[in-house]
Amino acid sequence: MGYDCIVCAKQVPDTKRITGEAMKEDGTVNRAALPAIFNPEDRNALEAALGVRDAHGGTVTLISMGPPSAAEVLREGLFRGVDRAILLTDRRAAVSDTHATSYILSCAIRRLPHDIVFCGRQAIDGDTAQVGPQLAEKLGITQITYLEEPAVLEGRTIRARRNVGSGFELVQADLPVLVTVMESANTPRPPAARRMMKYKKARTAGEVARELGQETGEAAAAAEVERRCQVLAEKGLLIETWDLGTIEADLAWCGRLGSPTKVHRVQWVKLAGGEYREFPATDEGVRELVTELIEEHTFG
Repeated sequence: MGYDCIVCAKQVPDTKRITGEAMKEDGTVNRAALPAIFNPEDRNALEAALGVRDAHGGTVTLISMGPPSAAEVLREGLFRGVDRAILLTDRRAAVSDTHATSYILSCAIRRLPHDIVFCGRQAIDGDTAQVGPQLAEKLGITQITYLEEPAVLEGRTIRARRNVGSGFELVQADLPVLVTVMESANTPRPPAARRMMKYKKARTAGEVARELGQETGEAAAAAEVERRCQVLAEKGLLIETWDLGTIEADLAWCGRLGSPTKVHRVQWVKLAGGEYREFPATDEGVRELVTELIEEHTFG
């Protein structure tokens, strides 16, 4: 039997490339100063879903909630083998915390068939590991967190090994279920060259409108955008775009209004340089450096 799998993925700033411009004056992340990437453990979640489909059949749907630029994450998912990609974007969802984010995702997932919902353990820009468990609670389904190796499926039952820090647990649950996946669970497959050639032209309606506007030098005509989107849809290259209206979300639970998390204070850490001494690159300079290191008990 096949399983309908849904993967939630996030586009995040690459925190390995932090610079002095990575933060704004108000303490928020300056995302424009950092390259955006597919959240690493969400790639492991995607691989877990693709592995289930490869072994048992079924479908894999990738959802990314974020700004229009998150379409890049969805294209990467198409390169790797997903069957369906959905961009969940709406200005009214801006600054959503984990509570609001999980609510919005739950509204979207309820509209789709799902046996297993896969999420990465956590996102590298927040490191809260809260969205997955909160999403399971809002969907009213069982959750298995910290999956550290591929799960075993038999009929409507899943068996999994989860990391508990000092050891592991072997757990069993009935479907539907939500699973959060750790980096150790698998090795994500690379994008397939043939799929890259096909899906590099996949676009959202918003991207079509922007590209058409650049081509014509004026606001894109709605009729032409619709025509181009229809052509993409016929070729299987239109990335679906949903907003809060599409998923019938209650706006009181979305964005800033629906986010109980509040920042009390932002504290800046300033690194100040101390005194230093330069030693010339000569035999005498090296002797002086070694002598000082010994006197300060750095070594010797």
